[in-house]
Amino acid sequence: MTMGVPRPRIPSVPPLWRESRVGLEAAALLRSPVWRGEGVPPGNGRPVLLVPGFLAGDGSLSTMTKWLRAGGYRTRRTGIRANVGCSGEACDRIEERLEELSSRTGAPVTIVGQSRGGILARAVAVRRPDLVEGIVTLGAPVLSQLRVHPLVLLQVGVVGALGTSRVPGCFSHRCWRGACCEDFRRDLGAPFPADVRYVAIYSRSDGIVDYRACLDPAAELVEVRGSHLGMGLSRPVYEHVARVLGPEALPRAA
Repeated sequence: MTMGVPRPRIPSVPPLWRESRVGLEAAALLRSPVWRGEGVPPGNGRPVLLVPGFLAGDGSLSTMTKWLRAGGYRTRRTGIRANVGCSGEACDRIEERLEELSSRTGAPVTIVGQSRGGILARAVAVRRPDLVEGIVTLGAPVLSQLRVHPLVLLQVGVVGALGTSRVPGCFSHRCWRGACCEDFRRDLGAPFPADVRYVAIYSRSDGIVDYRACLDPAAELVEVRGSHLGMGLSRPVYEHVARVLGPEALPRAA
């Protein structure tokens, strides 16, 4: 038997077909007790900021927003129409929303961020832990932003090319190493504040993100079964978000 040169391990590609489950996940959520508020702690005006994922806008989390408001939480949107902008500028905008929401409610804010929104949430929480009660990331590849399906990488490349060509509102190739995102890169890689709760929800059956990129050692890791796009419409995700928002999360030590 002839021994050949060992082949390099090829990273597995997330199976995109699994994203076809979104409709079923939404239907299961709307039939569930958690959607009706059973077992969900009363919000009593506690502030929550929701940050959408790549290519998505605030409307992509409208179902979760409606659920939280029905439960008595005070929600705030980021004002993002499509999450394709410079990460540094996006973090600045989120920080402004945090300051405003925390000032109005007199309390630190919980951030729920899906995919790229979770990456931004982690960076902002490191930058401004005084404004953040905790963060919940939904399928967010915080350890490696490009460990995603090749079709999504293609979309990243297209957006980057548009931004490099000076199309307004798009990140550019300069963002990867340029000064505009220097603070973002520093904050994303920095140790996470010990007094801010961090829950990372991920799925091994995620069809877009390599789930291993979501396994931040700084986070409390929570595995669910479901699609990537369906993270904002998933019954198990809502159950875990309710747990994070529960009484055990309060009060935060001064």
